[in-house]
Amino acid sequence: MSDARRTHRPDGPPGEGTARASFMNVPGSPVETRRQLLVKVAWMLLWMIYLAYPASDLVNGGHGPAGKAFGWVCLAVFVIGYVLLVFFRSQARMKPRACQVIVGVMIVLAVGSSFALGGAFLTMFIYASVCLAVIIPLKHAMRALVGMAVLTAATGVLVHAGSDNVTTFAFSAFLSGVAMTGLQRLVATMNELREARAAVAHLAASEERLRLARDLHDLLGHSLSLITLKSELAGRFMDAGKDEAARAQVADIEQVARQSLIDVREAVTGFRRPTLPVELAAARTALSAAQVRLEAAPDLADAWPSLANEEAGALAWALREAVTNIVRHGEGATVCTVTADESWAADGERYAVLEIADDGPGPGKSQPGNGLSGLEERLALVGGRLETGPGERGRGFRLRASVPLRPTAAPSGAAAPGKAR
Repeated sequence: MSDARRTHRPDGPPGEGTARASFMNVPGSPVETRRQLLVKVAWMLLWMIYLAYPASDLVNGGHGPAGKAFGWVCLAVFVIGYVLLVFFRSQARMKPRACQVIVGVMIVLAVGSSFALGGAFLTMFIYASVCLAVIIPLKHAMRALVGMAVLTAATGVLVHAGSDNVTTFAFSAFLSGVAMTGLQRLVATMNELREARAAVAHLAASEERLRLARDLHDLLGHSLSLITLKSELAGRFMDAGKDEAARAQVADIEQVARQSLIDVREAVTGFRRPTLPVELAAARTALSAAQVRLEAAPDLADAWPSLANEEAGALAWALREAVTNIVRHGEGATVCTVTADESWAADGERYAVLEIADDGPGPGKSQPGNGLSGLEERLALVGGRLETGPGERGRGFRLRASVPLRPTAAPSGAAAPGKAR
């Protein structure tokens, strides 16, 4: 293996990754700050560009002052209702009744302005159909959208908008609503996926707690029972005047207690040691909050089942440090790729290799930070190596951690620390 020079991104201000995440918002993610809400409303307002058709009709359509005033009021109220709907839908406690009233007003405005000012205002039915798809339950969505398409067509026929315009607006209203219904399903699936990832992380942590509880039960149950028995024997020997036998029992009690203390410390050390399944679940949560997609094979957590605990813990630390770097310093990164591989050294020893790469701006000319220095020391303790630097084609940041593939030593007595039973 080549020994690449270690590089690190410059330290940024605290909360830089959080600030970046708070500015961005993806479909289905909860709105937590005013900045996120403003960004979401701004994106939604971009789709209002098609209201330029009725606005142009008001400017060049030959309407009288009263008609123009009525039209501009309708458009203004329509846009305000659209923004309010986005606002209410973004709140933690959505107000269904308010949303229904807003959509009802939007439909009434679409019908009234079309009858009063002509077919150019049929465009408003498309937005009303989309908003209806947002608030209507999925099981009733198709019937509601068909009804909106029929209402659009009927209004177009009554205002003599022409057969082509009637067909275009009716189909557009229906298909736009169907598209929004599909997006709503996607959002629901994304929310379920986030909950599932959080559950996986929670279950992984719970499994570690259960493992520690089992180990402590096995370690201390036998030891405390033995201490209790020998204490009773020592008391009987002392009552019988057998001082030498009593001292021997006390010496045995001391030895068992010391060994129990050693076993408990080893078990707790195994509990504190990170594992790949736990760190992988935590990485998904952290990267998702930073708007970075994690790409990893489903079986990555079980890539090396025979890897010793110390070596597996070092790789887990490497994953944790790499993800922390991406969240804190990977401004502009959108994808994090985690791969598992094996390699052979010149001396014939086989290595497990964990590589984490992102598509951010890269390390630049910054010096190594404390995190990477500590990680290199951890890897060195188990005979591993650390390579960091730019990713492929000089884009992004790549961290490559290697540890020897040594088989796990057979445990004697209790389970080895860090290995679930």
